[in-house]
Amino acid sequence: MADHQEQYCICRRPYEPEEFMIQCDSCQDWFHGSCVGIEEYQASDIERYHCPSCAELYGPLTLKKRRNWHRHDYSELDDGSKAIQTGTVLFINTLKTKKFGSPKESVIEVHGRDLTVDYFERNGFQKPLLIDKTDGLNIVVPKPGFDIPDVEKYVGSMRELDVIDVCKQEDIKMRMREWTEYYMNPVRKKTLNVISLEFSNTPMSSLVHVPAIVKELDWANHVWPTDLPEDSPHKKPYVQKYCLMSVSNCYTDFHVDFGGTSVWYHVFKGEKVFYFVEPTPANLEKYHQWVMSSTQSEIFFGDMVKKCYKVQIKQGQTLFIPTGWIHAVYTPVDSLVFGGNFLHSFNIGLQLEIYDLELKLKTPNKFQHPFYETINWFAAVFLLDKLKGIQEIGGRPPQYLVKGMQDLVEYLKKWTHHKFYIPEGIQPGKLIRSINKELKKAEVRN
Repeated sequence: MADHQEQYCICRRPYEPEEFMIQCDSCQDWFHGSCVGIEEYQASDIERYHCPSCAELYGPLTLKKRRNWHRHDYSELDDGSKAIQTGTVLFINTLKTKKFGSPKESVIEVHGRDLTVDYFERNGFQKPLLIDKTDGLNIVVPKPGFDIPDVEKYVGSMRELDVIDVCKQEDIKMRMREWTEYYMNPVRKKTLNVISLEFSNTPMSSLVHVPAIVKELDWANHVWPTDLPEDSPHKKPYVQKYCLMSVSNCYTDFHVDFGGTSVWYHVFKGEKVFYFVEPTPANLEKYHQWVMSSTQSEIFFGDMVKKCYKVQIKQGQTLFIPTGWIHAVYTPVDSLVFGGNFLHSFNIGLQLEIYDLELKLKTPNKFQHPFYETINWFAAVFLLDKLKGIQEIGGRPPQYLVKGMQDLVEYLKKWTHHKFYIPEGIQPGKLIRSINKELKKAEVRN
């Protein structure tokens, strides 16, 4: 005898957890949004929903009335005593009037041809880098005129997107075809933002090549084995190619990129404004307090620190953000950005510190770097070989490498009981002893 499944909607199909449904406030039945013409992102604006049958009796659905311009719930009654919340209309207006530190204090302008491994060996990677033109960067982006409908063509109309409702600071789901329809319509009732479309495994990947220096620095390219079996539980992380699609007045609140990754960020169309806070120990502690605060949405983090810098990134420019820099982003005009994240050997200690901070904040797995501990184990093997090679020929290892491995080995000791993330073939105790042995040699040389 077949299992009885309760049926819903005008289509009389059973409940499907992956499909958006809305409940009629009159008959209490549930309906697929696709069957009754309601998109998921529209649902939060509905005060009372009537299904097609009930609409004939009680009239059409009613929408929430706007009662304020400064709270995430715009239907909330307010006597003027409630604070302005992040992303709202009044917040954006206030943000435009704030005073910030000069970008010259926080950002280094360089030519693309100068961004080499040797540059980072000599100068480190402690401040954001701004490259005015793509010349010498060896970056590939689509031809001018490429726009959102083209993104849809290459990633697929049914690709599900994580979308941020800026005024509410809420996450919603949309299909790529819905996003294109929204973005290309000049009349928009909402301010929506897409900042997490990773497209490495789509046809669009062939149109975008990351800057050459990113390929040279990125651990994912150098430390992750190419011969792992297909059934390995450890899957190579793909975080190097993101497409960010933002309409004017989008705002992303202060954050640190996952796992302490560094960022490459090319403004293909439009313009972006960054608000930077340096990751000093004091600022990171304040950031921790701010994220944990119950009134986080009412506090502009830049007001909590001594220095917050405003940096404008124009169309055609490329930005490199180093490990740990706390930043918010405002979009003054419709924009299309290509960017990505990468781990590297120049800020290992701070990368690990940011990962630790994520664990303290109980950051959900979906917002963390995939297989973070695993890639650090692979990096430890790679860097050990590098350190050995330098010392075997009588060379003096660079300080960033020695310091980075000193920091890394302390974390590896803490991770030895996280068995799932330790790659097959790596013997944690033996690896840690070998690293310590080489570090002792390095101390003698230095």
